[in-house]
Amino acid sequence: METEAKQESQIRQCGQSATAGSCATPAKKVDRLLWGSAAAITVVYVAHLFFADTLLSISWLHTFAHSVFELMNTVWWGLVIGIVMISVLGRVPREFVMRALGTARSGEGGLPGVLRATAAGVLLDLCNHGVLMVGTQLYERGASTGQVIAFLVSSPWNSVSLTLILVALIGLPWTLLFVILSMLVAIVTGLIFESLVRHGRLPGNPNQVDLPPDFRFWREARRQFGDLRLSRAGLLSMLSDGLKSSRMVVRWILFGVVLASLLRALLAPEVFAQYFGPTLMGLAVTLLAATVIEVCSEGSTPIAADILNNAGAPGNGFAFLMGGVATDYTEIMVLRETTASWRLALCLPLITLPQVIILGWLLNAAAG
Repeated sequence: METEAKQESQIRQCGQSATAGSCATPAKKVDRLLWGSAAAITVVYVAHLFFADTLLSISWLHTFAHSVFELMNTVWWGLVIGIVMISVLGRVPREFVMRALGTARSGEGGLPGVLRATAAGVLLDLCNHGVLMVGTQLYERGASTGQVIAFLVSSPWNSVSLTLILVALIGLPWTLLFVILSMLVAIVTGLIFESLVRHGRLPGNPNQVDLPPDFRFWREARRQFGDLRLSRAGLLSMLSDGLKSSRMVVRWILFGVVLASLLRALLAPEVFAQYFGPTLMGLAVTLLAATVIEVCSEGSTPIAADILNNAGAPGNGFAFLMGGVATDYTEIMVLRETTASWRLALCLPLITLPQVIILGWLLNAAAG
């Protein structure tokens, strides 16, 4: 039996056709971005693994290869866990996802739904690449636009493991303040998106399901769990569906690794702290750097700590963490493809960045 995701995909591709068989199967096209990025990463990764000493003679190439090697070693687990979670979420009925997020009707998250989505983003221990996969699957399961945005904004760098790393780097008080402020930005952004959708300024989530009035989460969960039958074929089918569903996100992640590595070869992140003083100019340079140089959540955490400790600019450190989230081109492109709306995708930086700038300035002023 085809999953709901497959059926919905066919509906979107074929449209509402009144004549049986009138929807022709589209010819498969080679995904040049996916396979080109994958090929480049494979070649460079192998070259660094076996010929690192040879690459030293070409400085920029060695930096590029080392960056690809480092980023892939860092993000692979997030990709794998993200694919597994997509596989599992793809088999979870939408009603359970919507009830877990605290909504009575999909597409109508409201404040309770946005709060739960923000909390889920903070607690989920995934890097920004894995979080993107889960966020797109939540959208497919019917989560409201505001919930998906709140989940994505709150999650990338303040997972449990990275929060502990940040505590070690900048101390508990600053870490708690950063986490609280990031959650505030996520909640405000999510609510603004909810309002824009409600007033017709942004498209809502078409993947909507009305919950039956008599739906009871735990009762249905016990029934579904009792009917669950695990088998090797079923698990393989579930993972296969997860791989297919995550293909779009993987494409942009691999491209992001290539682009970020090229930028690292031209711009050394270690020099950031020299220019990130607690001034408006330093804040602007911080946001520019966060926009130009896309780093994974694991990479952004020590850089932000270095900005706080060496430049004495806590607001800039916070802005680097949140600015990377708000302007991440991988995230923007995935949002665009998931929602089929450039307007919605571009609203992410337009709504989030002003909040980050204000909070960063206030943090610098308070520290000064």
